[in-house]
Amino acid sequence: MTSKLEQLKQFTTVVADTGDLEAIIRLKPEDATTNPSLLLKASGLEGYAEMLGKVKSDAKGNVQAACDQFSVSVGSGLLKEIPGRISTEVDARLSFDEPALLKKAHHLIELYDKAGVGRDRVLIKLASTWEGIRAAEKLEKEGIQTNLTLLFSFAQAQACADAGVFLISPFVGRIYDWYKKSTGKEYTGADDPGVQSVARIYDYYKTNGYKTVVMGASFRNINQIEQLAGCDRLTISPELLQKLSEDEGELPRVLKPGNAGEAKQQLTESQFRWALNEDAMSTEKLAEGIRQFARDQEKLEALMAQ
Repeated sequence: MTSKLEQLKQFTTVVADTGDLEAIIRLKPEDATTNPSLLLKASGLEGYAEMLGKVKSDAKGNVQAACDQFSVSVGSGLLKEIPGRISTEVDARLSFDEPALLKKAHHLIELYDKAGVGRDRVLIKLASTWEGIRAAEKLEKEGIQTNLTLLFSFAQAQACADAGVFLISPFVGRIYDWYKKSTGKEYTGADDPGVQSVARIYDYYKTNGYKTVVMGASFRNINQIEQLAGCDRLTISPELLQKLSEDEGELPRVLKPGNAGEAKQQLTESQFRWALNEDAMSTEKLAEGIRQFARDQEKLEALMAQ
């Protein structure tokens, strides 16, 4: 019997949720992703010390330039070890400023271009705010593909699909965390609210012919991954990837095209904002996620300023 990781790869593209080059080489995912939190962790790994020093030296005191260059340098290094793409995050503090998001996205693409990496191997990550979705819509029309992250609600998923974004990252574990804390219940299997959210989005996309890729993210345990086997992509931490690679139990496909999904509904800005407002979990987790990424971005900038 092959491992659950190898079985999962038969019907789901596996993405490594890490900036750890050694883990990437060992676990052989298709794609990789980074964010400020992962870059902060990467900065403390032995293999990145020299890269960090060079980036700080080249930036000559420009902290934001150093952060952008470090992000692209880590991404370029990871691309040498994977066949697919790297997702690179735009500064979360720009999440409500569409022109600033576009400017930063173009800058990151330019840095990748200078590093010899084509835009066909890069996904620009943006928070799934209304402004982030609108920026993504424009970038997609320019041939710059996007990954819409910090996605917690069905309304966010609807708006992303209508904007023609390449990929969304619904956060399974953080949805689970909120419901567990608010209700005091332990959720397992198909009863997990995070699992239910991704399954609902997946069925909606497939029923209505949307091309946007669904990539489940932020997992707390193996069971959540098993319940979403068959999702277009899953981005998984090295720890959980390792557990999957060591487990030789059977892994059946759960999500597949053909399940009935809801009818298509295109949201206006006011409908989107109202739907998000009515969903306490999504409102809280989106704001919290942006704050967390912003704080880690600030820590990364402080490291560059030393």
